[in-house]
Formats: sequence, structure tokens, C-alpha cells
Amino acid sequence: MNDILSPPVSRAGLHEEPTANTVLQEIKATVGTATVENPKMQARNVDVHYGEKQAIFDVSLDIGNNEVVAMIGPSGCGKSTFLRCLNRMNDSIPSCRVSGEMSLDGEDLYGPDLDPVLLRARVGMVFQKPNPFAKSIYDNVAYGPRIHGLAGNRGELDEIVTESLKRAGLFDEVKDRLDAPGTGLSGGQQQRLCIARTIAVSPEVILMDEPCSALDPIATARIEELIDELRQNYAIAIVTHSMQQAARVSQRTAYFHLGKLVEVNDTNSVFTNPQHELTENYITGRFG
Repeated sequence: MNDILSPPVSRAGLHEEPTANTVLQEIKATVGTATVENPKMQARNVDVHYGEKQAIFDVSLDIGNNEVVAMIGPSGCGKSTFLRCLNRMNDSIPSCRVSGEMSLDGEDLYGPDLDPVLLRARVGMVFQKPNPFAKSIYDNVAYGPRIHGLAGNRGELDEIVTESLKRAGLFDEVKDRLDAPGTGLSGGQQQRLCIARTIAVSPEVILMDEPCSALDPIATARIEELIDELRQNYAIAIVTHSMQQAARVSQRTAYFHLGKLVEVNDTNSVFTNPQHELTENYITGRFG
């Protein structure tokens, strides 16, 4: 394997850092296995541009049912941009242009007949910083079911709220104060409230963009336990800067670098026997 990160020697005999273009040219096809049997979501040859700047280059990746796919890589490598493509969050950015093929159960995510609002109910997003609404705990969870008409009466709505809070591991902590403001909860509780709000509309996929980066270790451990529980019912994709977290919660790991998907494989293989030198250099701390 070529040592693509070794700095070239200049005419003066001094080492020079490789340019981004040099590294990009060295990253050929994705190493590993980007596809799975019976995928929930598929991406094929996806490119993303912000104006004239290209942020994602020819990425193909499947997300399977009942699995967690962790996306790792240095800051600015495109992993969050790619994640946001999966439920069309980038639509709100006028300069953003997405090309390639992306589908959910075979349905084109960017097809003219697909309503982005309904898509985001099927593909929920949990953000880096907890963002509960300025409403009660109850109303935070009930918001989605109300606007999507998922409950026929108050009893059905109560059941959805209770079940969602239970599945998010929060119900026992808040059952006696459901009318209290969601913003009054601790950071870890707020994040679990946001997860409860996400699953209240019965999504098929959950996207998580660094959901634990603002949390303390105890809250992080609880969220990680929750992710493992949720994957029994959902397909999950998570962006994380913590390789330890990726190793703990995911079944497959995808390594991004400079907007390209360098390697994807089962998590154990990626961390114990990486096939690409860029992956090995990142997980061993040589850069990142």
C-alpha cells in the first residue's frame, strides 16, 4: 500500500505537506463492503456541492435494518453533510446541490412526488445539541403526532407520549411532571426527550449527528445504551467524533476523508484490521 500521507520531499530536501488534491487523487474506490442485503436506505454515487465547492465525492453506502452505522472522520470530512442528505435537511441551504441516487425502501428521496416533511417523519434526526421546544415535556413529545394526525383522541395521544418516553428511557424520571418545561431538564434528559420526540411519529430510520458531544460521561453512557436498544426497531446512522463511541454502539463503521468514503466495513474489522492506510492513520491517532 502506498504511504499516501508521507510528505513529499521538495527540491531543497525539505518535507512538504501533501495537498488536499493529492490525497483525493490517491483515494480511489471505497474499500470494504458498502452494501448490505435488504437495505433500508441506499445511496449511490452521491455528490454534494455548496456553490462551486464540492463537499461530497461519489459516495455509495447502504444502511441496513436493525443496525447502527457509525460515520467517523476528521472535522470537515463530509460525514454530517452526507447524513443531512438522508432526510433532505440540506434542502434549506440555497447553495446546496445534491446529485446521485438516494432511496428509502426503494423510493427516491429526491423524487418530485416525495414530500420532504413526510420524509422527515420517516427519517428522524437527533442533533448535536439538545433542542427541546419551549413547551412542556408532554407537548414536546406530542407535537409530531398532533401535526401528523397520528392520534384520534387524547387517550391515544397519551399512549403515544407515554410509550415514546418509555422507549427513550425517560418516563420514570418525568412521569410526575409531564407539564413541566422540557427546557428545565438536564442536558442528558433533554437529549432523551428529543429522542422521544423523534420516535413519537414512528420513524423508520433515526439519524444522529454527534448526539453525545455536549453531554457528560454518565449521560453519554445512557444515550449509548438507548441507541443499542433502539436498533432493535430502527435503522440508525450516527455521526461521531469519538472512535470509542463508534466501537461501542455500531455494527458497521464508515470512514470519511475530504468528502470521500474511504472505507466501510463491520466495526470490529475497521478498528482492528483497517484495509486502507488513511483509516489506519486516523484510528491510530496520526492525524485527525
